[in-house]
Amino acid sequence: MNILAIDTSTYVMGVAILRDGIPAGEMRTHLKKNHSIRLMPAIRALFEEVDMKPAELDRIVVSEGPGSYTGVRIGVTTAKTMAWALNRPVIGVSSMEMLAQNGRYFNGVISPFYDARRGQVFTGLYRSMSNGIIRESEDRITLHDGWLKALKEQGEPVLCVSPDMEKHKELIQQELGDLAIIGTEIDALPSPLELARIGMRKDVVTTAHEFSPNYLRLAEAEAKWLEKIKDEKKR
Repeated sequence: MNILAIDTSTYVMGVAILRDGIPAGEMRTHLKKNHSIRLMPAIRALFEEVDMKPAELDRIVVSEGPGSYTGVRIGVTTAKTMAWALNRPVIGVSSMEMLAQNGRYFNGVISPFYDARRGQVFTGLYRSMSNGIIRESEDRITLHDGWLKALKEQGEPVLCVSPDMEKHKELIQQELGDLAIIGTEIDALPSPLELARIGMRKDVVTTAHEFSPNYLRLAEAEAKWLEKIKDEKKR
């Protein structure tokens, strides 16, 4: 199966191609630059590098969120546009499930997360089993300190993985103590090849037109607009 994978759910931008289910190429940057400007040139460059044409794809896999509202929207919009033009299916993969793959051989629970500001994180709970990753609780947006307290009550080692680790490392160590396992910066980065591998195994559940991202929360502007409408109705 030939697959293009796209991840722009954080400041890490990644694209990867599988040819016949085998990694053919990957491009990944860890720069806080505009994904909307850089994503398509990266996709074109990768196709050229691996000597492959978009028409050869069987499906497009995209990180569906949660994460940066703008980042997720850019990746999903690009994937849907390409899928529609090529008449190919889009497969969405949780950005938390993708990130949790970094703990595939960890003996304990895995808490991937992205910073969501104001003390909150996008997170979920996963576990390694038979060299694969299973989800133990649904992805969510939550206050990080409360989430860590709940994890501590389970009494198991917790592998915390995130490209935003520096913002939360002190809190994690404070709340989890010796139960906290924190990898290196490289261990905490999402991989577009992992995204492609997960997406290769998932079933097609919707059309490209109907596919929608999983933001887990409204954009700040939309939330304020809805709050304004709510206030006006009370008058």
